[in-house]
Amino acid sequence: MSAQAFGIMIPIVAIIFGCTIPMVAIWAKHKEKVARLQVETTAEHTAEKAAQYASQVQRLEDRVQVLERIVTDKGYDVATQIEALRDTRAHDQSDHGVPLEIARKENA
Repeated sequence: MSAQAFGIMIPIVAIIFGCTIPMVAIWAKHKEKVARLQVETTAEHTAEKAAQYASQVQRLEDRVQVLERIVTDKGYDVATQIEALRDTRAHDQSDHGVPLEIARKENA
């Protein structure tokens, strides 16, 4: 290559690098912003899931406490209590479940 060709190439290379460097900086800034948004979204989703799990655990703990109370109460008639719960449910909700007495009569 001649000296004149190198003389032409230097400005061309300078222009290419002059345009490429800002484009790479913009691209890098964009990628950083996307990564930050993904982290924030993941953190929000994780916090929401943790709250849902905490709520579900609390409901389960409440149910276990009721079951423990039923099992540990001496002289407690579990079948009578279940029937009472079904009777109150039948009054609160329309036609959800069949009381044990009716089911026993039908099976007999």
